Amino acid sequence: MSLHRVVCLLLPPQSTFELACAAEVFGLNRPGLPARYTFEVCTERPGPVPTLAGYDMAVTHGLSALERAQTVLVPGWVRRTTAPSPGIVDALRRAHRRGARVVALCSAAFLLAEAGLLEGRRATTHWRLAEELAARHPGVRVEPDVLYTDLGDVATSAGTAAGIDLCLHLIRTDHGAAYANQVARHMVMPPHREGGQLQYATAPLTDRTPDSLAPVLDWAVERLHEPLTVDDLASFGAVSARTLARRFSEQLGTSPGNWLLRQRVMAARTLLEETDLAVETIAARTGLSSAANLRRRFHALVHTTPAAYRRSFRHDAASGLPAQV
Repeated sequence: MSLHRVVCLLLPPQSTFELACAAEVFGLNRPGLPARYTFEVCTERPGPVPTLAGYDMAVTHGLSALERAQTVLVPGWVRRTTAPSPGIVDALRRAHRRGARVVALCSAAFLLAEAGLLEGRRATTHWRLAEELAARHPGVRVEPDVLYTDLGDVATSAGTAAGIDLCLHLIRTDHGAAYANQVARHMVMPPHREGGQLQYATAPLTDRTPDSLAPVLDWAVERLHEPLTVDDLASFGAVSARTLARRFSEQLGTSPGNWLLRQRVMAARTLLEETDLAVETIAARTGLSSAANLRRRFHALVHTTPAAYRRSFRHDAASGLPAQV
């Protein structure tokens, strides 16, 4: 399998955190895990690139590196209130035209908008910047609540840690849930965070911390094969269904029913990748009741059929690695 080339476009002064997120996900070779990506950085003017952390980075590649990229990733754009360099805009447009995936983390959505890559399309950015993005680029359909958007050729993320969410999502799209889960496990990260970013933006400061949902979530994940209902989750948590719904909204930004459905579909994805079990059996093991219901729910969330997903991400039982199909 050829390696997928990821090239980060650095824009001075560079945010070190967004760059570190991309490098951690795409740029490390992890013991026991086959490499799937190559990673490099470039900038418009090679040489010392100042950072927000007070030190310079030595970058040797110029914009020509984007011509070799399969994914162009922009890890933030601090100077979003200034006009971007025509050379950078042209390089992004050319990369996009030839089929490269263009990814913006946090404020870099402003650069993609300036390049015209988001016109008439969905995008997100840090919740604090969402209104500004919508006002400056009215042709962009800004979604302030989501952690990331992925349109296939263009993807955007919310602020800071949501960049990791998007990068893991891209790995999951490229190589399946099991491989992405392994990368997340090496990073000691959840492979998928639930909810949207407004749960962080709008949470008021109070003297009372909401009761954690962690025990309920752990209990439910171990029982996905059972016909769990929202009332079952509320009963285990010793709260009313209304209180449970409010806590899910506050802590996860979603409803108990939607969370439970996503957990079932994620479990089905893993079984499709790692086993030869029939779809009917997988439906029973994940609490989706029937093959027809599994197919319907799976297509709604993953946008493909279980059979097509298995063909793309089937794993060899002996090696645990993606089979070449």
